Amino acid sequence: MHLVGVTGGIAAYKTAELVRLFVRDEKEVRVVMTPGAARFVAPLTFQTLTGSPALLEQFTATAGERVRHIDLALSARVFVIAPATANTIGKMAAGVADNLLTTIYLAARCPVILVPSMNDQMYQHPAVQENLVRLRERGCLIMEPAGGELACGSSGKGRMPEPPQIAEFVRTALREKDFRGIRALVTAGPTREPLDPVRFISNRSTGLMGYALARALTGRGADVILVSGPTALPRPAGVELIPVETARQMHAAVMKSVEGCDLVIKAAAVGDYCPAVTAEQKLKKDGCEALIRLQPNPDILEELGKNKGKRILVGFAMETERALEHAQEKLRRKNLDLIVLNDLNVPGAGFGTPTNQVCLIDREGEVAELPLMSKDSLAHRLLDRIRPLLSGP
Repeated sequence: MHLVGVTGGIAAYKTAELVRLFVRDEKEVRVVMTPGAARFVAPLTFQTLTGSPALLEQFTATAGERVRHIDLALSARVFVIAPATANTIGKMAAGVADNLLTTIYLAARCPVILVPSMNDQMYQHPAVQENLVRLRERGCLIMEPAGGELACGSSGKGRMPEPPQIAEFVRTALREKDFRGIRALVTAGPTREPLDPVRFISNRSTGLMGYALARALTGRGADVILVSGPTALPRPAGVELIPVETARQMHAAVMKSVEGCDLVIKAAAVGDYCPAVTAEQKLKKDGCEALIRLQPNPDILEELGKNKGKRILVGFAMETERALEHAQEKLRRKNLDLIVLNDLNVPGAGFGTPTNQVCLIDREGEVAELPLMSKDSLAHRLLDRIRPLLSGP
């Protein structure tokens, strides 16, 4: 059961969407509210979403309950408090149990996740920060608030993150840490090869797949280095991000960082060629035919394969024809343990989409065709396939 605590902050309206997401994931959800929360969102809202009454009263029991706060605390798989106000954070840190929510917290033995939400000046106050430190030390997981415009009209750090981000944070917290002790390097995004100070040669990669892999690895306990070409994506929490632009910069960053890594996943779409000459000034249009001479970039994956050692090496193949044949040849030539085949002819697969449909091919020639799914789900399916290949814990 997912137990969701709602406290008396203006962001409580967002919690209804969070509960809806949990229910959509087929989770049993119970909601416990402070009296203050009920002044922002009607308990009937949560009852309608979950099919169970929202709980406010500490000393009222329904049929089958013995001691309400103990029963709820022991049956919860996770206790998510969103929003968590400064008042409730202070009570939890001090061990005050004056309502149902804070009483459940003291009895909980499941992971407790706090999502603070308040005015930025309140959030930065030493008392609030000291309380959060104390709760972290006791094992609570804290999801940092976002920055931006606040309900009071000011702008700063204190805004409650959006429900999908909270739901993903919770999923990550509950996943088995089966990659703990593994150091992984992931590459993501496109590279850009400049023609002049204004123009460049690139490709359609957005970095979504590589970033999903970095998040999945971190969520499952790995130490992750993410070498990324230019993207519009936020840095995944807990990941060491190395931003690069060109293929040669990515090559240098990968070769510098790969030492000590147990796993390398090359999900970046690295440019095979770059202009032989980059103009120092913007190239002007003169109406004549222009020729651009290209030279090959370093083949990062091939170089990693030649110096693979005991590490596991996974590559991606983006193909438009004879896809399986080309992917198998790439796996052999570059000494990979596993290759992920993207066929651009498949609807919903490839660049710039939230979904992907791939085939996984291993060194023994086994081909596993996966159905169309989100890139986050695919990241975990890929890690499930990689984990037995690792000799670590």
